[in-house]
Amino acid sequence: MTILVTGASGHFGRLVVDSLLARGTAADTIVAGARDVSKVADLAARGVRTARVDYDDPASLAEAFASIDALLLVSGSEPGSRADGHRNVVSAAATAGVSRFVYTSAPKADTFDWALGADHRATEAAIAESGLPAVVLRNNWYIENFVPDVQRAAESGVIAASVGAAVIAPATRADLAEAAAVVLLDDGHIGAVYELAGDTRVSYDDIAAAAAEVLERDVTYVWLTEAEHVAALEHAGLDTGTAAFVAGIDAGIRDGVLDVEDATLSRLIGRPTTSFVDGIRAALS
Repeated sequence: MTILVTGASGHFGRLVVDSLLARGTAADTIVAGARDVSKVADLAARGVRTARVDYDDPASLAEAFASIDALLLVSGSEPGSRADGHRNVVSAAATAGVSRFVYTSAPKADTFDWALGADHRATEAAIAESGLPAVVLRNNWYIENFVPDVQRAAESGVIAASVGAAVIAPATRADLAEAAAVVLLDDGHIGAVYELAGDTRVSYDDIAAAAAEVLERDVTYVWLTEAEHVAALEHAGLDTGTAAFVAGIDAGIRDGVLDVEDATLSRLIGRPTTSFVDGIRAALS
């Protein structure tokens, strides 16, 4: 079976390739897809095949997907403008006859309306309409997303957000990438939509406590209103539209989009998920 991983030059895609190799997948049956193949030269040096994969260039997709059995679509990195590229990938995969299509989506993508949801909802709909044999992985927040907050807290002693008393269930990129490798390799997952979350739900007070443990200094979670958050972001140099978008992400978190209690991730990877404090410590090191 030949497996293509899109976005292999990015953090997540690269970890999926690493996970496939660690599980004994022959390097020459893995294709690392990237817009710029020079950025996956190190994977090529390990025997992994490479292909140019540009979501906005259907010709590159048709060429790369020929003779591919399983494909992982790692969602694009530009919210609000990635759905068209995703549709191109879905269409090319269907035309190529891909027999296992895996997509990294977002929590509650079909039921929750928030700043990051529309692209994922549209992509899931396109996959369903295509008839592809698919698995949808709705990844919770990466623990690594909090690294900038913790780094700022090293100076300020504060983690500020407008999420109120939100509870979330983050996991490390490596944990989630390992789950992607599992469903690419193993039978029995086609048709599944998995809400993938860390084993332990955490509040932002818990996150501040974890930061304090890692930084070895006091750290406090400061509640902001949405208006205060927008104003702070504008003061930091963001334009009004971008500031509102970022605060809108916190609004979704406040309203519960990342509050997922589900043990599917640890079941897939066969071990407990990485704790928040251990994930942050590893990311900072």
